[in-house]
Amino acid sequence: MVCFYHPDKPAVGLCKYCQRGLCADCAAPAGDSLACRGLHEEEVHSMEALMQRNLLQSRRVKSDYLRNTIFYGVVGILFAWFGISQLQWQGLQAIVYLIIGLALLWAAGANYLESRKYK
Repeated sequence: MVCFYHPDKPAVGLCKYCQRGLCADCAAPAGDSLACRGLHEEEVHSMEALMQRNLLQSRRVKSDYLRNTIFYGVVGILFAWFGISQLQWQGLQAIVYLIIGLALLWAAGANYLESRKYK
């Protein structure tokens, strides 16, 4: 691969913004990436900052899903236990509690599986 701006020079990397090959004279370091010197440096820095914010947000989303998992699990267990314990006295009302508990346990499982998607 050759430099986009100097076809007679070999490229040392690609600009993260425009994906053009850059020689050592045209490449400017921009964080962990390269950018076209004097042309795309600011855009690449903005992209790097955006990526860092996205990583932070991803960790927050994972913790939110895990918090929901715990809440739905505990409340689901309580509802299911209450429904089972009251079956002989409350009949249909106890079945409703049991169904609510099972639905909450299902929501806890769904939240846990969703949390695994985020690193």
